[in-house]
Amino acid sequence: MKTSPLAFDYQSTTPCSPRVVEAMNPFWNEFWGNPSNRQNSLGLNASASISIAREQLASFFKISPERLIFTSGATEANNLALLGHARAQLYEKGRPGHVITLSTEHHSVLEPLRQLKKEGFRVTELIPDLNGIISLETLIDAFEDDTFLVSIMAANNEIGVLQPIEEIASLCKIRGVIFHSDYTQCFGNLPIEIDKLGVDLLSISGHKIYGPKGIGLLIMCNNCPLQPLQWGGDQEHGLRAGTVPVPLVIGLAKAAEIAIEEMDMNVQNLRFLRDQLWKGLNLQIPDLVINGSLDKRLPNNLNFTVLGVQGSRLHKKLRLVLTCSSGSACSNGYPSHVLMSLGRTIKEAEASLRLSLGRETTLNEVELAVEAISKVVKDLRT
Repeated sequence: MKTSPLAFDYQSTTPCSPRVVEAMNPFWNEFWGNPSNRQNSLGLNASASISIAREQLASFFKISPERLIFTSGATEANNLALLGHARAQLYEKGRPGHVITLSTEHHSVLEPLRQLKKEGFRVTELIPDLNGIISLETLIDAFEDDTFLVSIMAANNEIGVLQPIEEIASLCKIRGVIFHSDYTQCFGNLPIEIDKLGVDLLSISGHKIYGPKGIGLLIMCNNCPLQPLQWGGDQEHGLRAGTVPVPLVIGLAKAAEIAIEEMDMNVQNLRFLRDQLWKGLNLQIPDLVINGSLDKRLPNNLNFTVLGVQGSRLHKKLRLVLTCSSGSACSNGYPSHVLMSLGRTIKEAEASLRLSLGRETTLNEVELAVEAISKVVKDLRT
């Protein structure tokens, strides 16, 4: 009987929780109204359901509901934050200014910023230290007189390292600079009190926390001007035209509720399993090279380079027994720009593995993964 590959790619996406599916079910058929149409009971019910979900989500972040903008995911949230604020700034000041980011950011941050360069803005992509974490001194030196925006993700989607978000926010605040952070990978792994963190614009995606695909959030501070990216309706405070997908919003709220309620237990379990995985791999393959800080890292992430093997052959052989990746799901097969920023060669980047664990991962699966990876590596080396 054919068995499914071991699942170790939970940072790409997660399966939708049965409890989330159950919460969404009535809103596909029974309560199918358009929340923008308040002229009938179906529309009023849908609108009320959206309002309740918005209030519930806002309570998790300890903020007011009007600061939440529903999007199709973190990619759209990042685009709205970066392009929307930069263009609002241009409209207000009459000239483009300066933006700072990290070279290891997700493509949904880097590409909008590169678009802004085409529109006349200046963008500085800082190189992190070899452990993947930004040097605060480097950031301080990068500020210019017209720097108005900094975008640095809380946890890297490939190497899982955690950035000093509160310290970065403080440096931005004293200079009057808006700080955006993609918090997609952190949600469910770290508490998020936005105002305590000092983040002005924060992006989240539903499908990374066992919620549905196609829904996300941009959370904004009260004094951060944004221009919409699409037109044709006044939904989401006029910043995101289009009918709000009621089932997906309900699913996001339920997924967030579960993630927060079970966070401590899940983090403890994931960290234990991740450490067992790394310990087992090192016993079998002692010369593995960890990518990024091992201490300041998400509890479910491992990213390492396998020396002395060809990356394409490594992934081809592993694909039969293990689902994992060499980089971001959005990199289209190119060598990881994150690992290249850490000084890895193209060959080393291609021979790297990102293993990410999930709620369903068991100790037995960890042991089987150690066995499978070790066997493939030893076979390739001989």
